[in-house]
Amino acid sequence: MENKKKFLTRAVHAGNKVDQETGAVIPPLHLTSTFEQESVGVNKGFDYSRAGNPTTKRYEENIASLEDADFAIAFSSGMAAITSLFQMLKNGDHVVIGRNTYGGTYRMTTQVLESHGFQFDFVDTRNIEEVESAIKPNTKIVFVETPTNPLLELCDIKEISKVCKKHRIYLAVDNTFMSPYGQSPLQLGADVIMHSATKYIGGHSDLISGVLITSDEVLAEKLYFIQKSGGAVPSPFDCWLLLRSTKTLGLRVQHQSDSAFELAKKLESHDEVKSIIYPGLESHEQHDLATKQQLNPDGQPIYGSMISIIVSSIEKRDSFLKKIKLFTLAESLGGVESLISVPYDMTHVSIPSDVKKAMGLPRTLIRLSVGVENIEDLYSDLLQALED
Repeated sequence: MENKKKFLTRAVHAGNKVDQETGAVIPPLHLTSTFEQESVGVNKGFDYSRAGNPTTKRYEENIASLEDADFAIAFSSGMAAITSLFQMLKNGDHVVIGRNTYGGTYRMTTQVLESHGFQFDFVDTRNIEEVESAIKPNTKIVFVETPTNPLLELCDIKEISKVCKKHRIYLAVDNTFMSPYGQSPLQLGADVIMHSATKYIGGHSDLISGVLITSDEVLAEKLYFIQKSGGAVPSPFDCWLLLRSTKTLGLRVQHQSDSAFELAKKLESHDEVKSIIYPGLESHEQHDLATKQQLNPDGQPIYGSMISIIVSSIEKRDSFLKKIKLFTLAESLGGVESLISVPYDMTHVSIPSDVKKAMGLPRTLIRLSVGVENIEDLYSDLLQALED
């Protein structure tokens, strides 16, 4: 771990040493599938890009440093990372997973992995007792999102980690919504972190990638083996873009979170907003946990740039979506541009309606991903879209 330097310094310099051959400040991009071997089985550290590439390794070094970890294993998407994590399991193994989970995670676990003999139980991870009661003798992993998508429910990572250590099982945390800048699960007791690097880490809506991060050497060796064997690796070019993006990660995420906090406070009292969900508001039932757990590298609370609002009717929802201008109706989140979505029919469309009802996810919930635009322009856009 390169942790003697502060976050913003590591973001710029970890994995980004000046090229020794040319002096280039930006290390070269290695667009190659294979590497010359000096003799049979003797190489310069790389033999085939599925098994390792210099650009990929530099990115993995960088993102591991930002999570204060020893190892990072990059994948071609967030779902490839999650699937690879579960591929450590054997037939009959069991996972406890948050009920309010991303639709792609639900689809993969229930429609693909269960048919291979893996078992999953979905629970309310806000409730520590419910998590522990779901653990069985064959449980190997507890997998949580915090905050969740899109209801922004939190789980207490430190307390759940104590339960996992008691039962000698892994705790995996999907840290996508907070990024390495806004939350440090490993420091709270988690064993492995998952990111959809497509979101805040990439930050510019121009690539798809995922990553698993850990300081457990045994776990890392298993994940590297799955990465190489399964082949769901990112391209060197995507890793080069990710290295560019992490340099501004802290600047972007802090600005986006500050803007979202101000927008949430303004929208909370708006007549056309039936309810608003944002961990930074005192009205959020887990505000105290967010203040304690979601900390930027300076130790200050940070509440993220995701806001969910619930309007009075589907008609009001559709009217709002037609009027909005600066927020683009689209999947994904965490980019420099502000995005808006209706999770019920978009990101969570693959989840059965009865499950969405049990989760408390209505069709009138609109999810905002606040970008880096001027906050007054964003607020003006929201106001005009909410008008009758």
